[in-house]
Order: sequence, then structure tokens, then C-alpha cells
Amino acid sequence: MANLDERNERNRQVIEEFRSNGGLVGGNFSGRPLLLLRTKGARTGRTRVTPLMYLEDGERLLIFASKGGGPTSPDWFHNLTTHPDVVIEVGNEIFEATAYQITGEERDVLYAKQAELYPMFSDYALRTTRVIPVIGIERISKV
Repeated sequence: MANLDERNERNRQVIEEFRSNGGLVGGNFSGRPLLLLRTKGARTGRTRVTPLMYLEDGERLLIFASKGGGPTSPDWFHNLTTHPDVVIEVGNEIFEATAYQITGEERDVLYAKQAELYPMFSDYALRTTRVIPVIGIERISKV
């Protein structure tokens, strides 16, 4: 796994490309649904922006705290468990939303759907002993 500086630089480049091209990016995200998640840091209170693949599920969006199958959940997951009010960027649209964890059978079905569409999510689940959180994003209003 890339070190933190490399990951931060890669994310910075993806965010810049996303915002310059109406949500379209190349590289690993080419042709995949991508959003930008803005969270408030759990400890610092600073705004953090993270590019993530998502899955549409009716009116809500789903994101997956896979961290590439790492042993711990990603920082953004900890941030939104402390501060569930987030801002989402999808394409050229920006809106406020509330994030919440989906558990149990519903989580399992939704994760399996994502893994069927994008098999790397199956690999992520095999690499870790933790249950990868599935997060629902419910729109509140446009920004």
C-alpha cells in the first residue's frame, strides 16, 4: 500500500481532475462512478475531501469503507461516524447529505451487489478480517 504522502498526492490529483472535468477522471477510476466526499475531521475539525466509488440505490448513494482490504477502516469513515453531515460532489452537482452505516443483511446484500459489479471489492473483503462498512448517503439540500 502506498505511503500517506503518495496517497494524499494521488487523491489531490484525482480531485483536481474530477473538478476540472465535471466528475470524469481517468486512471484507476476511468469509467467508474466516482464522487467526492467532504467530511469534517473527527479530531481536527478540518474539512477533508476523499474521492470514492459509489453505487446508486434508489434516491441514496452507497459508499464502501474498504481501504483496499486494509486491517482498519479509512479515516473518512471515522470522520463521518463523528460528524455524519457531509457534502457530496457528483458530476457538477454539490449537495449536503447525511451519512449512516448500513448493517446486517441489508449491508451484506448491498456489498455483494457492489462486488458483483466491481470484483475488486470481493478481493478487499478477502484481504481483511473486519466487516467492511457500507454507508448510505441521503441528500439534504443543494449547496
